[in-house]
Amino acid sequence: MTPNDIRPPLPPFDAETAAEKARLAEDAWNSRDPERIALAYTPDSKWRNRSEFPIGRREIKEFLTRKWQRELDYRLIKEVWAFNGNRIAVRFAYEWRNAADQWHRSYGNENWEFDDCGQMQVRIASINDLPILESERLFHWPIGRRPDDHPGLSELGL
Repeated sequence: MTPNDIRPPLPPFDAETAAEKARLAEDAWNSRDPERIALAYTPDSKWRNRSEFPIGRREIKEFLTRKWQRELDYRLIKEVWAFNGNRIAVRFAYEWRNAADQWHRSYGNENWEFDDCGQMQVRIASINDLPILESERLFHWPIGRRPDDHPGLSELGL
């Protein structure tokens, strides 16, 4: 283990550190950088994402690369639902369009489990997609990190 393997905040989580961990994950995913994102996971991290089950950083990077080749103009918001010890449950929504310019809002829940270094060792995601009109979009910030003053899921009624 190297100092680069430490990913604060570390478990056990409280309300503040769970929210910080969720925002760090949101920021990383909004970067759409598979290399950066994969570093938050253990080398042998196990995922369930819809019908895919990536294991380890290499498969996670490949999964994310494919994801953002088809989910264009991706913008994500995460919100903590519950936490206990080394686990955090979040709900999320993200908006994206496909190559045919059909917009979607994807809703879901994730269950996260972290090791002692703060790296995610398990990620279980359940996701549903809803086609929306471009006029129904709610996430209007430039690609990248959601601005601090942009409403979160609860404020948007999601």
